[in-house]
Amino acid sequence: MAKVPNFVCVTYIEATPEVVWRALTDAGMTAEYWGHSNVSNWNVGDRWEHVRTDGSGIADVVGTVVESQPPTRLVITFGGPSDDAHKPTIVAFDIERYKQIVKLTVTQTDFADLADYEASATGWPAVLANLKTLLECGHALPQPPWEMHAELRDAQLVKNNPR
Repeated sequence: MAKVPNFVCVTYIEATPEVVWRALTDAGMTAEYWGHSNVSNWNVGDRWEHVRTDGSGIADVVGTVVESQPPTRLVITFGGPSDDAHKPTIVAFDIERYKQIVKLTVTQTDFADLADYEASATGWPAVLANLKTLLECGHALPQPPWEMHAELRDAQLVKNNPR
């Protein structure tokens, strides 16, 4: 079996580290650019939930806060709510001041398989493009970027929420 690579995505945003941190951890802001509210108190050991914004209360992804160093680093586990089949992945958000802007690096590791890696490699760039647009322009993209890969996203939602 081939080793599954880690996923790393870097973007530069015209913002401060504090604004980027808030955009990653504020439930209302994440709902604007991600289509899900990231809900937690963001302390080490706390549970976090990636809750749909349709009012259903369904959390498509859940995890635990592993590291929380506002406004420079957040590390979480990332898995489905009933994901006992395999351990969750780890996602690290590193926020660095880069001259007058911010360098945001998202690293996801410990994928169960290549399909999970490919879903992340498709999803993260879309989410980060929408985050960047929201922070720099004051509004999210006119077409949700995750709809570009709706079939892959739907397959991941089914995998994370078997009924």
